[in-house]
Amino acid sequence: MRRAETRARIIAAVTEAIAEVGFQRTTAAEIVQRAGVTWGAVQHHFGGKDGTLLAVLEDSFARFAERVGAVDVRKPIEKRVSDFIDRAWEHFDSAHYRSTLEILLHYAGQAGDRGSWQGAMESALDAKWREVFGDAGLPPQRSAALQRYTIAVLTGLASMRFIGGPAASTPRTELQLLKRTLTRELG
Repeated sequence: MRRAETRARIIAAVTEAIAEVGFQRTTAAEIVQRAGVTWGAVQHHFGGKDGTLLAVLEDSFARFAERVGAVDVRKPIEKRVSDFIDRAWEHFDSAHYRSTLEILLHYAGQAGDRGSWQGAMESALDAKWREVFGDAGLPPQRSAALQRYTIAVLTGLASMRFIGGPAASTPRTELQLLKRTLTRELG
């Protein structure tokens, strides 16, 4: 129990630090100060900063999957699309996703363990997508294209909001357009 609590505190500290002060300024000192642990504890649980970053990515995806996994698949396609986008946007507009985005941008184009993580998360996302929209009867390539399109739009909107700072408004019009597009394509 205590081990899980310590891991959770460290992941939360990294997530908060990146969201508040940025990736570059999230140092070992920043992490341990926020988590209330020693760097030795961080190393014990994660092996170092890269391990904590991978844990943040996994935690962020788990939160996303939990949100979109709650969409009621018995509802009509229009309602499922709306619920999926609303729940996905809650995630993309969160500090968890801002931290995820900064981590991903920092490691863009680098291979290694992140490649296996990325493949696993893409497979998990695909499974969630098929769970919610699998009955649409689309060819697999078309369904995959819509999935990538949806994530790209949400990522773009989240990036614009992140760049716009605290005064940036929720992109309601763009989210409605995404919903209409997906409803048309999946319906």
